[in-house]
Amino acid sequence: MRDREVLITGGSGYYGLLMIRRLIERGAKCKSFDLVPADDRPEEVKFFQGDVRYLEAVKEASAGVDIVFHNVAHVPLTKDKELSESVNIPGTRNLLEAALTQKVRKVVYTSSSAVFGAVKSNPVTEDTVLTPGEAYGRAKYEGEKLCLAYRDKGLNVSIIRPLTIMGHGRLSIFQILFEWIREGRNVPVLGKGDNVYQFVHADDLAQACILAALRPGGETYNCGTDRFGTMRASLQQVCDHAGNASKVISVPMAPAVWGMKISTALGISPPGAYHALTYGRSLYFDITKTKTGLGWQPKYSNNEMFAQSRDWYLENREAVLRSPGPSHHRSAVKQGVLNIVKRLL
Repeated sequence: MRDREVLITGGSGYYGLLMIRRLIERGAKCKSFDLVPADDRPEEVKFFQGDVRYLEAVKEASAGVDIVFHNVAHVPLTKDKELSESVNIPGTRNLLEAALTQKVRKVVYTSSSAVFGAVKSNPVTEDTVLTPGEAYGRAKYEGEKLCLAYRDKGLNVSIIRPLTIMGHGRLSIFQILFEWIREGRNVPVLGKGDNVYQFVHADDLAQACILAALRPGGETYNCGTDRFGTMRASLQQVCDHAGNASKVISVPMAPAVWGMKISTALGISPPGAYHALTYGRSLYFDITKTKTGLGWQPKYSNNEMFAQSRDWYLENREAVLRSPGPSHHRSAVKQGVLNIVKRLL
């Protein structure tokens, strides 16, 4: 990566900013493209303020670039289907068109496990049929199809599909979990909580993306840790790590899912349709292709991710609550109706 000109879209977000820092460590010359600047952006990074939905803005940022890491996405937490589609689909088309026009050597597109929806069997491989079950997953699926279409036009594009991302500084829905545990509240799982669920640490994901950028040819890779277990086990571990009265308790799955769907539709609860679809179901990847094809090895287990993320939140809680970050994944979340739910558990 040394002396490579690199553009990171979504560079003010949690993962985009982490990518910038990891690339700088490897000697890359980074440019950031986002709607708003990040106060903690490294000073040597040139910032392009713009909207990915406007082609000319993306072309300007892409000029002279060797590699683009495309991380801009409108996430499920916002619950804005129209905006999600316009950012994630036409926005991705603009990015790919700009990269083709500007003769960018490589594009790495960060997709999502949401493209698989509620899977019928595990482990999921790169060849598992994509059946997204809600708006965000469908938008990311359309983004993947655009990547394949631009591969056919000669653009070198790799697709990385991460499972739910964790790591120090990752907030969003996890901030609610860590706040409940801080208060000694109980943490719910759907049914027995015996669904097997795999996460990925942001640093591990960044390493996979960088390796994919350096690999010739366009490929698709699934990305998650290789040490994981049930949802109940992951949540119980972080409760135990906190060392207080919090414990994991079961709630009936069907009523809970319906409650999440209704409260989401009414805009009174932060979980989105994707969370209702996946929280109580097993989802884990076969990462053999990513390991062998990229020479990649994840460093963090589910348990290590949860413990590290929770500890970071406690150490930085006052700053987080006082000064919201520039993206949903770097901000505290309003709990809405969950303020009532937590008192009933």
